[in-house]
Amino acid sequence: MLEELLKLNIFAFLLVLARVGAMMSILPGIAAAYVSPRIRVLLAIAVAVVMTPVLAANLPGPPEHAWILFLLLAGEIVVGVFLGGIAVILVSALQTAGTMIALFSAMANALIQDAVSEQQSSVIANLLTMAGLVIIFVTDSHHIYFKVLADSYNLFIPGAGASTGDMALILARRVADSFTMGFQLSIPFLIIAMVYYIGLGVLGRLMPQLPVFFFGLPIQLTVQIGALMIVFSTIMMVFLNYFRQGYGIFTG
Repeated sequence: MLEELLKLNIFAFLLVLARVGAMMSILPGIAAAYVSPRIRVLLAIAVAVVMTPVLAANLPGPPEHAWILFLLLAGEIVVGVFLGGIAVILVSALQTAGTMIALFSAMANALIQDAVSEQQSSVIANLLTMAGLVIIFVTDSHHIYFKVLADSYNLFIPGAGASTGDMALILARRVADSFTMGFQLSIPFLIIAMVYYIGLGVLGRLMPQLPVFFFGLPIQLTVQIGALMIVFSTIMMVFLNYFRQGYGIFTG
């Protein structure tokens, strides 16, 4: 191993580092605001050092002109951002589900700073997103990050030019699938909210003098939070399976 590191091709290392660094810069759980940028840089360099000796034989040689080098590096960065972006889109299914659940639970205005998306989001969306990332790392599903990265050199060969049309199509499909998955995860809460509001409306018609909203909101919160406690583990398992299948399309 030491001999391979001493013979490390600097140009090949830069090509690998460009793709690895771009991917690491936006990967969920690694590119979050609570992770130090130094850790991301060191992780990207470490992964590039390990992968370069394995991939060096399949990488193009040093170009004769600087502009060709610029194009090669730019292409690698685009591929890295694309691979990392797919992971972000898959995880955003939990953000969508949490936002919808908060809406159905009358907690849409309970906002908190989300360390993953780096913006304000509902408490439930933040809970689901953080729990989803924890599940990914606890179950060692984060290993798929590195497997996708290694296998990507068979799909997106450096210097061969990436198919932007196929990449755009994959992005569009993943966005649609992510929204669909988020909606499906929130369906139990939608059904509960519909049944509850229909019953509340009937009760309001039968007893016009009853202040339904006075006691309706606490009951709604209690029922929806109880439902979340019951289906929380199921939501996490469904998401984990969805994440593995959605990101596994890039593995051989």
